[in-house]
Order: sequence, then C-alpha cells, then structure tokens
Amino acid sequence: MIARDVMTRDVVSVTSDTPVRTIASLLVKNRISAVPVVDRSGVPIGTVSEGEPVGWSEVQVSDLVASERAISFGPFRLVPTQRLLLEDDNPVRLGSRALDILTALVERPGELVGKDELMARVWRGTFVEEGNLKFQVGALRRALGDGRGGRRYIATSAGQGYRFVAPVSVAQAPAAAPLPAAPTRQNHNLPQQLTRLIGRADAVSRIVARLQRHRLLSIVGPGGIGKTSVALAVAEASVNTYEHGVWFVDLAPLADARLVPSAVAQVLGFEIRSDDPVPGLVGAIRDRRLLLVLDNCEHVIEAAATLAAAILRGAADVHILATSREPLRVEGEHVQRLPPLSSGPPSTPLDAAEALAFPGVELFVERAAECLGEFELTDENAPIVAEICLKLDGIPLAIELAAARVGTFGVRGLATHLDDRFRLLTSGRRSGPPRHRTLRAAFDWSYNVLSEPERAALRR
Repeated sequence: MIARDVMTRDVVSVTSDTPVRTIASLLVKNRISAVPVVDRSGVPIGTVSEGEPVGWSEVQVSDLVASERAISFGPFRLVPTQRLLLEDDNPVRLGSRALDILTALVERPGELVGKDELMARVWRGTFVEEGNLKFQVGALRRALGDGRGGRRYIATSAGQGYRFVAPVSVAQAPAAAPLPAAPTRQNHNLPQQLTRLIGRADAVSRIVARLQRHRLLSIVGPGGIGKTSVALAVAEASVNTYEHGVWFVDLAPLADARLVPSAVAQVLGFEIRSDDPVPGLVGAIRDRRLLLVLDNCEHVIEAAATLAAAILRGAADVHILATSREPLRVEGEHVQRLPPLSSGPPSTPLDAAEALAFPGVELFVERAAECLGEFELTDENAPIVAEICLKLDGIPLAIELAAARVGTFGVRGLATHLDDRFRLLTSGRRSGPPRHRTLRAAFDWSYNVLSEPERAALRR
C-alpha cells in the first residue's frame, strides 16, 4: 500500500504491517489530519486519519499523535517532531539551524553540549566554521529573549560548548491541527519584516485603536525614528479589519510628485489613464473598505496631501495611514508623533539587567549580536552602551548604525568616536533604502526636502 499526502502529493510506501507510529509520524510531520491510502495502481482503498486507521486496528493514530513530546520552559513550548516553537501558543520564527540547536540543548538540560557535537548534529556531514555555530546561537538567544527581563536560557562555556540552564518540563503535545484553508484572495501587499520591532508595542496598539476612530492618521517624526517599521506593524495588525485589504505604497522612489496617484493606483491594480488621475482613483475605490499606507510622504507632501483629502471626501470607507517627517496638514488628519527610544537616565550607572529594560539599549544589543554573531551586555559595558544610545538621541537608525561598528571599534572605542558620528555611522544594511545606509544620508534626505529659506535657517 501507499500513503499519499493530500496536500503535497508526496508518496510514502507502507505495508499492512508498517508500525502505527510510522503512520502517526507522517501525520505529525506534515501537520495534516488525514492521508488517503491507495494501492500500487493508485486506486483508493481507505484513509489513514486521526481516527481508526485502515489496516492498523491495534492503536489509534490520534493517541500516538497526542503523545508526541512537548518540552516547556518559561513561556515557550517546543514540539520537536513538528519542528515547532511556541511562545504563549504563538509560533516563534526560528531558522532550522537554530531550532536544531535548541532541540539538542533542551533534550539535555543543565548538561554541557560540546560545540563539536552541536556542529556535527546541526550540519550533518558538512564542515563549517565555528563562527556559524556562534551566529546561530546568537539568533536563538534573540528569539528567546535570553538576557532580557531576567530571562536566562543558554549559558556559554568558553571554548567548550553551551548549556541550557532554564528549568524544563516534558508533557504531551496536542494533536497536530489540520492545515488552514488556503486564502481565496490576496488582501495585502505588506513586505515581510525580518527583524523584531523593539520598544514600539504601545505606539502600535495606540495607532491601531486610533485608526478605528479616525480615517487619516499620520505617523510623524525625524528621519530614522522608525516610522515605516511602526506603520507596517500597525498594518499587519489591521489586515483582518478591512474587507478589501491593507495596501502599502512606498512613495520614496518617486522623483515626480505628479506620479503619486498613479503609484497608488498601480498597487491597487487599477489602470487609470488621465491627465488628472485623482478623480478616477477615488471613483475606483469609492465602494471599498480598505486601508492605504502612504509611506515616506515628505518629499511629495503637496501631492500626498491633495490625494488624501480627495479620498477622505469621496471614499467614505477608505482609511489612510501616512508616514512623513511633517504632517500632511489636511482637514481630518490626526497626528501620532514617535518619541525617541529611552535608554535610561543620564549620569546614572546601570547594570546589565537594568540597562536592558530600556528599549534603546535592547535594540543596540540585538543589532550588535546580529553583526557579531554573539554579543553580551555585561555590568561593565552596560553604562557605556546606555551612554552611546543617549548621545544618539534614542534614534533607532543611529543606534543600529552604531551597533554595526562594535566589531571594528569595540564598545569603548565606539563611545569615544561618536563626536565624528557622520564619518562613523556608515554601515547600514545594503538591502535597506539608500537614505538609511548612513547617518549622513538620512540627514541629507531631510535637508533636501526643505525650502531654500528653511535650509538657510538650518545652516546658521
């Protein structure tokens, strides 16, 4: 007999005496509730499911699925057979290598697991440098929040390996849930966020709530404060609120403000050919309930404001979330200004645990760990890191750029070079927008959108 996965069409050969546990593992691995059984000619002869399986009457598959181990620690639950890590029943994004390392460590809590043993298990048959292991452990620590709020999960034995130091309990995991139905339509175009948003949970919740009451809300703040990241988090939280979806329009690439309506129409899938596309766009969305995210409005502010005002007047169920370095200043606009990330009181020495309670320091530590593979905040360097974040005015982009230079200067060296920050902070992500790759580029973006009198005033 052959068991065929309904969803993937993968075929697994079995016989009438194949152990029931093998069938259960098939269900768990693929997270499905039933697999049709066919003979070798492809003719269906029954179904292997979480009930009584065809040809295997001695044990129900559901009993075996339910008996799969779940390893719990802190707010986390790891189900190794499903390769699933949950935090308070919410899936945690974790790469396959980091998940393999976590599984190896939690299976032997308190024991030293050697680095060679870990690399042999995680990269089977492949030679890799030790730095790869350090990088994956760093990613694992960030996903677990290791070192934040008093949490401690993984301890390093220098030159030897790692120990899992948190209390661990083993219990039964619930049966694998059926796959959710495939979505029938696309209801957003939001880009996947690859890094965790730090220190903005309250702002996101506040903006989500305000969007229910106000149709135009602008997130306003200086360059690098995190307006786009917050807007995307708000948009993700709002996807199920709007019948016709949530649509993100990045206006930064537009050199001509007259292209703003066309850019919005293109994202929404409309083709509008007119010298004045605004009325056509408004007419196309008049009967829709959706959220438009207009990102980076500042350099096309007049056109963005004109479009927003027209949509508010002509499309009663369309809401707009804008990001800009200045408000749109149209009727019906409500403004949410983003504050800097706090980094602790000035001139107050903080130990590592105290410093990590401040989001500016937390962001620095997380980004430094990403760049170095591993970075640990200690009682010795915590006051210096807090001072760096304060000198950078709590601006997330500046903190990220500074954290990227720790490998070159060290924490102390970085602090001493901050007076020349425009030369120092030049290591932004190549995948990021050009205006975020250096601190000077962020400043120039703001400067270039000023009027000539405003530029003259700034130069004084």
